[in-house]
Amino acid sequence: MHGINSLISDLAFILLLGAIATLLFKWLKQPVVLGYIVAGFLASPNFKPLPSVTTEANIEFWAQIGIIVLLFSLGLEFSFKKLVNTGGSAVVTALIIVCGMMGAGFLIGHLLGFTFINALFLGGMLSMSSTTIIIKAFTDLNLRQKKFASLVFAVLIVEDLFAVVMMVLLSSIAINKTVEGGEMLKSISKLAFFMIIWFLVGVFVLPSMLNRFRRFLNDETLLVVSMGLCLGMAVFSVFCGFSLALGAFVMGSILAGTSYAERIERVVSPVKDLFGAVFFISVGMMVQPDTIVQYWWPILLLSLTVIVGMIVFGTFGMLATGQPLRVAMESGFSLTQIGDFSFIIASLGMSLGVLNPEIYPIIVAVSVITIFTTSYFIRMADPCYRIVERHIPARFHWLLAGRERRSAQMSENGATRRAWTLLLRCYLWRLMLYSIVLVAISLASHTYLAPEIEKMVPGWGELITVAVTLLLMAPFLLALCLPPQMAKGSEDARVTASQLKVARIILMVFRLLLVLGFIVYELSFYFSLTGAIFLGLACLMVIILFFSKELSRQLRHIETKFIDNLNERELRRSGKNNNLVNDLHLAYIHVGYGCPFVGERLVNSRIRQLYGVSVVMIQRGNTIIMVPGGDTRIFPGDTAGVIGTDEQISQVLTVMDVNQPEPTDRPELSDFRLTDIVLTEASPLIGETLATADVRRRFSTHVVALERAGEFFDRPATIELRAGDRLWIVGTRKSAEAMAGT
Repeated sequence: MHGINSLISDLAFILLLGAIATLLFKWLKQPVVLGYIVAGFLASPNFKPLPSVTTEANIEFWAQIGIIVLLFSLGLEFSFKKLVNTGGSAVVTALIIVCGMMGAGFLIGHLLGFTFINALFLGGMLSMSSTTIIIKAFTDLNLRQKKFASLVFAVLIVEDLFAVVMMVLLSSIAINKTVEGGEMLKSISKLAFFMIIWFLVGVFVLPSMLNRFRRFLNDETLLVVSMGLCLGMAVFSVFCGFSLALGAFVMGSILAGTSYAERIERVVSPVKDLFGAVFFISVGMMVQPDTIVQYWWPILLLSLTVIVGMIVFGTFGMLATGQPLRVAMESGFSLTQIGDFSFIIASLGMSLGVLNPEIYPIIVAVSVITIFTTSYFIRMADPCYRIVERHIPARFHWLLAGRERRSAQMSENGATRRAWTLLLRCYLWRLMLYSIVLVAISLASHTYLAPEIEKMVPGWGELITVAVTLLLMAPFLLALCLPPQMAKGSEDARVTASQLKVARIILMVFRLLLVLGFIVYELSFYFSLTGAIFLGLACLMVIILFFSKELSRQLRHIETKFIDNLNERELRRSGKNNNLVNDLHLAYIHVGYGCPFVGERLVNSRIRQLYGVSVVMIQRGNTIIMVPGGDTRIFPGDTAGVIGTDEQISQVLTVMDVNQPEPTDRPELSDFRLTDIVLTEASPLIGETLATADVRRRFSTHVVALERAGEFFDRPATIELRAGDRLWIVGTRKSAEAMAGT
């Protein structure tokens, strides 16, 4: 009971401090995350005037949940499809940042007198930006829908993947004083293997499961299901040797492709806000004033290195991948902090006994300083870009356009190049995905199935295991034999078929050899290599001749189902799978706050006349309006069922599904009130009536009554106004002062 009481009392204490700090920083118009950090410092043992938390392990527990939910929420907004689309740019940028910052950190560590291994660990700690801090900063500044934000998220995820490899590399150097290439390759392969397996199983199973139980999924059930999946994947990730955060992100990315992504994000948001606040408070608790005073010079130098280095390497990385200068600078200025993985790498060095004890509190101080300045540097990106834009030499103006304009200047062989790209993409993705599945079946069979069979049938276990494994692998081996499906009738498909015949034949031979290799590998567990090759050829012929006709249709169906699940969210929005007549189909479009038709009747919006589409259904909460009439109005949050062609739906989608950014200078509701003003000689209303002055339009104000010499007029529109008149109005303080002439 004492442990439970301390857990609750610690949580109550830090949340009360967090609430006070949040209100204060909101009033000061500063980022809320800074308030959480200040609250954490006030709750820590380092601040003596206030009592501190009783058990810091309690806060660490809640903070871990905060990291899991934050990464899960990030995954919900960043699907695997987005990661693949931005993958090339993200990998190159992350590689430049990690290599550049590791080099800079190593040099700074050498200048500060650190040993080789300490300087190397320092470089690793300085190379990892904080995913959770950037998510919070983008949310507070309303930047998550910007183009550069998705690129930054991709870079952060790739950095986290690099961090797993880096930890293996640093551990190998610390223990063996050398780089174990085999261990590093094994770590990279293991990470890629499990990521793809999670992706394949999750995309194929989860959307179908959720759709099957659609009628039971109210908000309460959806919250329980989504959080259960999130925590389950996080635990499984740790079981496989990875981090909780990585598993949570993977599950969020899988669910991001489903049509439930927006609902899950909405129901999870309160949980994310609560535990996210605890995480940021826990960061503030690590602030140690004594350490900052004692090591102020290394802390200041390392903080400047992080800020300047991240800006330079981040911007250069984005430019190197063809992004415009504005996007590159916005991305670089967003990465100016270190966080979660920096602490993990520092803890690794401490546990291996190779890291000097004073480095850990220095890194914590650098992290807090750079986290504190993150929001300010994100805001500085645009002004700095304008300065660079004005002073950049004319010969470097091509940097401003980015890849889009430069790609227009490429050579004329675009169709052939696209055909090569399409061909390689179709073949390589299928080869990689099916090969991973086959490797997984082989590993599972020989690791778990073989010992059990050997117990049940001594002496025959190995042969039976090989037979069962090949039987399980047969559908996927056949899938590797079959050529990939391409979009019929497209220009790229015609060019591929006519001009790349030799390439297709070579790839077909390669696929058959790969299938033969898998079969021979399994047979070699029981037969000699020569016997395995001959039997493998026989098995390959059996698979192709006897099973291809029956299984090919099922395999095509499975592939189509997988692709549909992967793109379910986009297909639902665009309606490409809801074909009706000819090229018409039904799409479901979310109505955003920035939609120009919000509040208007359908007949006045002229959607059909402007875009050629028909609105046949509107879902508003739990209410569905079937075949809405012309008097039905459209409101934010509605889901509109729209019928049209691909082109028509694409056009109306960009207009309706738009979120209006929240203005930063909007007046508070408390500033809009019923008050009274006394007109002075300087008032612009003197000598006019309320009707001729048009106060509604000029001052956005409603006049309730006029008081003159103790007499009230409740209909003063035609009365000429004089100095000393008292008006009772509903409006803002600024408009009241303008009307009174004060």
